[in-house]
Amino acid sequence: MFADRAKIYVKSGKGGDGHVSFRREKYVPDGGPDGGDGGNGGNVIIEVDPGLNTLTDYRHIHHYKAEDGENGGKRNCRGKNGKDIVLKVPAGTILKDYDTGKVIIDMSGDNKSFVLLKGGKGGLGNQHFATSRMQAPKYAQPGQPSIELVIAMELKVIADVGLIGFPNVGKSTFLSIVSNAKPQIANYHFTTINPHLGVVDYEDINGFVIADIPGLIEGASEGVGLGHDFLRHIERTRLLIHIVDIASTEGRNPIEDIYTINNELKNYNADLSSRPQIIAANKIDAIYSDGENEDPILLLKKEFEPKGYKVFPISAVSKSGIRELLYYVKEQLDHIGNEPVIFEQEFKIRRNDSSEEPYTVEYDIKENVYRIEGPRIEKMLGYTNLESEKGFTFFQNFMKDNGILDELRDLGIQDGDTVFVYGHAFEFYE
Repeated sequence: MFADRAKIYVKSGKGGDGHVSFRREKYVPDGGPDGGDGGNGGNVIIEVDPGLNTLTDYRHIHHYKAEDGENGGKRNCRGKNGKDIVLKVPAGTILKDYDTGKVIIDMSGDNKSFVLLKGGKGGLGNQHFATSRMQAPKYAQPGQPSIELVIAMELKVIADVGLIGFPNVGKSTFLSIVSNAKPQIANYHFTTINPHLGVVDYEDINGFVIADIPGLIEGASEGVGLGHDFLRHIERTRLLIHIVDIASTEGRNPIEDIYTINNELKNYNADLSSRPQIIAANKIDAIYSDGENEDPILLLKKEFEPKGYKVFPISAVSKSGIRELLYYVKEQLDHIGNEPVIFEQEFKIRRNDSSEEPYTVEYDIKENVYRIEGPRIEKMLGYTNLESEKGFTFFQNFMKDNGILDELRDLGIQDGDTVFVYGHAFEFYE
């Protein structure tokens, strides 16, 4: 089965924590801080691999995780960075946020490599936090957390021209004649169950890519049969060739067939119904004429050419009319231009960092007080007026929201105990 969809879980690496340590050497009795920084976590990277044309690998393995960064060490030793994980995908793969369905990135055009999830940044060791006020900081910065995400992968093939039509109208035969593709051909419904791509190489006409989209049926836009699986592969094409069985070898009316298929395109994506479309009236060598009924090719032209659809009578078997059709297609593509159809980004991945700056909560047994210190606390005090009621309420909420009150309780604080916060003394009460 052609694998053009997958659902996977990805996670970047966590940043390593900064280290807390102090120089302890024989002739350096009061050594300063020498805690090293943590290493950065690994990234999750998406890369286009020209050798791939399906998402088969992701149908079997669903979880992918980059390596965490190592923690820092003493003597200014920095932790090792975590290894990236690189996921290879075929060109034309779209990554979406699974929950919202919004596009994260379209791996088409110039998008050959993309950092999907950045690893967490390593935390700074305590050597970075020494100041004139705090020469022996007992805190270091924790590493940034990892990011995790469930993504939907969709492959929308990249082709200039899409072949559409009911099953068994001759699309695969047409593609095999005009290109280097070798699709399976047989006189059965749904012979083609996979999209086939071919580069046109016919006499002196070459250079554009045609996709044989498996036969569509009524209700395809609502998911009947494999409708959605096939319709997504037409979305990038710049022009459509609508192939019909003009000889009605299976008893269907070619005019009704065209209206039915175009209605499915419109229901699935309104933009598809307005895309340039050429009608290829195939199997002209099988037309039976009794002299009484009007020529089916003339009927087709009367119905659709006034609507802007150019009709070409062809025979994919005898190759009659093929050259004229391809010349016209090439002219139309040159007129349309070769700007690729790339889906715009709709979803941006943001890191939620709750631990930018470190702090410590500890009990000073000599002074019988509790001390709260660290850059996060200093930063908060810098924009908080503790003399005002509003400012003090903010301070209390800050202590609660950052888990500092819980840490004080874990250390055994009791009502009436003293808490020191950079020169400010408070009595603790629940």
